[in-house]
Amino acid sequence: MPKSYVRERAEPRLPMQLPVNVSGHGLVPGVERTFTRDVSARGACVVSARRWDPGDRLLLASSPGDFYAVARVAYCRSIPGEGFRVGLEFLEPSGQWVVPPSESIHAAV
Repeated sequence: MPKSYVRERAEPRLPMQLPVNVSGHGLVPGVERTFTRDVSARGACVVSARRWDPGDRLLLASSPGDFYAVARVAYCRSIPGEGFRVGLEFLEPSGQWVVPPSESIHAAV
């Protein structure tokens, strides 16, 4: 029987709804205006009407704000009545995100 491994997050995510724009889908051109479900210094979970494949690259931009990032899709899960929850890892962030990379967030143990 194959073993399954659970990868621990490098840092916890904070539940936070922020407006963002997402673009770069290979089959559906244009910018999707949506929001985050949770955030961290290195990534976010966003709600999308589009299905994304793990490994896809996209551009996420805060709206309003000066933050944008090339991001990698870590997962995409269908949520009935909501669309898809898409986990993103920031690869090339620029500007000020809501969780500064220099701060570390520690979960209560």
